[in-house]
Amino acid sequence: MWGKEVRLSRIIREGKILCVPMDHGLTDGPIRGIENVERAVERVSSGGATCVVLHKGMIKALKGAHLPVLMHLSASTSLGPEPNRKVRVGDVLEAVRLGADGVSVHVNVGGEPSEPDMLIKLGEVASEADELGMPLLAMMYARGPNVSDKYDPNLIAHVARVGAELGADIVKVPYTGDPDTFKIVTEGVSVPVIIAGGPKMKDDLDVLKMVAGAMEAGAAGVAFGRNVFQHENPEKMVRAIASIIFEGCDPEEAAVHLK
Repeated sequence: MWGKEVRLSRIIREGKILCVPMDHGLTDGPIRGIENVERAVERVSSGGATCVVLHKGMIKALKGAHLPVLMHLSASTSLGPEPNRKVRVGDVLEAVRLGADGVSVHVNVGGEPSEPDMLIKLGEVASEADELGMPLLAMMYARGPNVSDKYDPNLIAHVARVGAELGADIVKVPYTGDPDTFKIVTEGVSVPVIIAGGPKMKDDLDVLKMVAGAMEAGAAGVAFGRNVFQHENPEKMVRAIASIIFEGCDPEEAAVHLK
């Protein structure tokens, strides 16, 4: 496991994570903020992100090593008949060859009829990642006909546990909305939990309050995409988030970095 520990130390700083996923281009096309992935990565790297998530083609497009990269192995498009059905589009060995520091997989628990295939994929990737010493981030969501509230703390705790049970080193889940209920999630798994950012929010302070609440509940950090790369100044937004995660600032103190 030495190789995995070495790579984890690259994407985790002081036990904390500030990840910026940029895999959205496959799902939705070149949306605002990631038209030029090279430039987007440079901005969040300057702000203090610990890692980014990219698909293999974008890893190949990078001209230099800016910061640690997790290669995303899951895909679907917004144009397809089943957007929630994530299929596997790469393997761990390929990520090793491309110089990635880890891999990530997206699973929608509750998806019908695709949940079994996604669980199989997660288990297989976890085994490959262990064999090759690669960290695995599992992006876990509750989505499907039996899910009435995707922010239900018990559902989120369940999907987080699914990721941990099947061998993920880090699990990413939506935030439940407050520290008390999110503790149900963090206390139910034995691996670091980070929160997803979701859609772009209008108020920066609301984003920072979400970060602070998750950290209070025991989260290890965040994986924020659109709330970072679609910000008018991604570098400043990353600095503000980093001040909460790594320095323990409150949201109002962190907001100073946005001025």
